[in-house]
Amino acid sequence: MFIKRKKIENELSLINQKLNALAIENNSHKILPANILARLNKANEQQIIQNIQLAEFKVYSQWGDDGIIQFLVDYLDISQKTFIEFGVQNYTEANTRFLLINNNWTGLIMDGSEENINYVKKDDIYWQFELTAIPVFITTENINSLITQNGFSGEVGILHIDIDGNDYWVWKEIDTINPVIVIVEYNSIYGPDNTWTTPYQADFYRTAAHHSNLYFGASLAALCDLAEEKGYHFIGSNSHGNNGYFVRKDKIKDLRTMNAQEGYVLSKFRESRDENGDLTYISGTDRLKAISGMDIYNTRTNELEKIK
Repeated sequence: MFIKRKKIENELSLINQKLNALAIENNSHKILPANILARLNKANEQQIIQNIQLAEFKVYSQWGDDGIIQFLVDYLDISQKTFIEFGVQNYTEANTRFLLINNNWTGLIMDGSEENINYVKKDDIYWQFELTAIPVFITTENINSLITQNGFSGEVGILHIDIDGNDYWVWKEIDTINPVIVIVEYNSIYGPDNTWTTPYQADFYRTAAHHSNLYFGASLAALCDLAEEKGYHFIGSNSHGNNGYFVRKDKIKDLRTMNAQEGYVLSKFRESRDENGDLTYISGTDRLKAISGMDIYNTRTNELEKIK
């Protein structure tokens, strides 16, 4: 029995070694063409500063954000090569992973799942690069202390917020760092004009709040208002309509700035669920109807409304 078990363990170890080798080879195949695209983006700088979507390419990001981020860090004057991203899941599909690997930046990532963070710590990137991964559920009450306790303060290169809920409130609360670039997920189904966010709830969990998974986060207009308060210009969204890009006003250079209506993109991905957790594939304005009657906070009037 012992010999048989040992044989199985050895076979599994060999399989894992082969999988790791394939992963490394696959990563190198991804990074080379991405660097070629990044150089082409530099050559196309005058067009891209008018429309950041032209820079898109995907390596580890869910959509084309790797290309936008790479263009911005090449174009802007960023002295601190550091990033903070939270809501990363297991970090295999994340918007700062390419920056970590390709540009050797230093980063802090956080996620509410200890299982996800343990996965990251077992990934080779955790010893190959200067990355700190923390399992924590982020709230307005703990965000500043989490940042400073993990060695970050003052100017950082990028802050990326994607927590599917209190994104607006957490960004509003952050005052211990001064990022050059801020990327925040917005909820496209709230439309281009409404200044909405879900009311703050420390333990907000998207699926528990509404089975559809459509009731979360903030509208782009609400985030643009907050950006203005915090000293940032809005420079556009990715082409899939879920991430807004903001650059600190003293670092903007010749990037085109715009308002929420100009930079808004209606998302087309169909992630809605029914009461059983099954995908329903509803799209367009029907998604807003699915959460009709839910409470929403208007960040301009500072009052609760009902979604209609």
